[in-house]
Amino acid sequence: MESVGQEVGKIEIRLRQLGTRLDRLVAKADETGAEVKSEYRKQIDCIKDKRSVVQSKLTEFRAANGQKWDNFKGGVETAWHDLENAFKALKQ
Repeated sequence: MESVGQEVGKIEIRLRQLGTRLDRLVAKADETGAEVKSEYRKQIDCIKDKRSVVQSKLTEFRAANGQKWDNFKGGVETAWHDLENAFKALKQ
C-alpha cells in the first residue's frame, strides 16, 4: 500500500502533466477559427477551474500538516474525477 505522501506525489505529477497537455490544447485552440476557438476556450477554462479545485484540495491537505488524509482523499478523488471527465469531453 502506498503512503499518503506517495499518493499526493502521484496526483501532483498528474496535475503537472495535465497542465502541459492543457498548454498544448490552448495553442491548438489559438490556431482554430473564431467560433470553434470560443467554445474550445470555454471548455479549457472549465478544465482549468477543475484543475484548480484538485490543487486547492491538496493545498488544504498540506495546510493540515498531512493529518486526516481519509477526510481529504474523497474530495480529491471526486475533484480529480470531475477534471478527467471535463478533459475527456473536450477531446470529443
